[in-house]
Amino acid sequence: MDGLEHPARLTVGVVGAGRVGAVLGAALARAGHRVSGAYAVSDASRERAEALLPGVPVADVPTVVAGAELVLLAVPDDALGGLVAGLASTGAWQAGQIVVHTSGRHGTTVLDPVREHHAMPLALHPAMTFTGTAMDLDRLTECAFGVTADEVLRPVAEALVLEMGGQPVWVREEDRVGYHAALAHGSNHLVTLTAEAMEVLTRAGVPEPRRLLGPLMHAALDNALRLGDAALTGPVARGDVGTVGDHLRELDRLAPEIRRTYVALARATALRALDDGRLRATAAEPLLDILADQER
Repeated sequence: MDGLEHPARLTVGVVGAGRVGAVLGAALARAGHRVSGAYAVSDASRERAEALLPGVPVADVPTVVAGAELVLLAVPDDALGGLVAGLASTGAWQAGQIVVHTSGRHGTTVLDPVREHHAMPLALHPAMTFTGTAMDLDRLTECAFGVTADEVLRPVAEALVLEMGGQPVWVREEDRVGYHAALAHGSNHLVTLTAEAMEVLTRAGVPEPRRLLGPLMHAALDNALRLGDAALTGPVARGDVGTVGDHLRELDRLAPEIRRTYVALARATALRALDDGRLRATAAEPLLDILADQER
């Protein structure tokens, strides 16, 4: 490197050519770094590496690590610690190497074994859902990265994120689990919620449910991001016990497995509306009673 503030052009090894690893490797290549090797196990990962990292040799993990000044570890959260420790036990890490992982759950503590070899640990988590295709590269310009690193390495971490097109957001080591839980709750569960709403509409005989839900959900998300709880509308926030009861009976007929989600979210919504003062206690009590009666 030619100094901490501006990383030099680096050789990059991608360990895990999944949807995230292949895209971030391509983003680093686009910024002028040279991807020297990639580790890809499945046929899908190999095809992805070929598409996004053309000409980059696919090799085993020790070979990829040995040939890189920057190692990008894009592996499942639960596999990360064992991989890092295993490579440390074989002396694979090199002094001066930058070791980046993309896990949301972990900070840099999981990379402690690389410190013993005088390598530099960084946690750079892109807060984005990936398709594993070239379209993700353009989406990185709207992507925030959760960044955790030692203070002396903060400029390096932030520079790498900016080079990939993202925006760095500093997350303390002790806050990584909460940070990741919030992102998973907001994004993964939104997918479940959307899929369930489309399923109920389909069972109710509504054609093209995405046309109905799309504008509504986009507006609701926009309002929620801008206004928080003040964006809340609907029968739960109004305390319309009769309407909620009708919903539950109809869901019992159409999709009893989805009713469980409705009940859980309706209870959470009612309690937030009650705490916010949007729902009066006199209206909340019968609403929470009917929701409790419907839990099963």
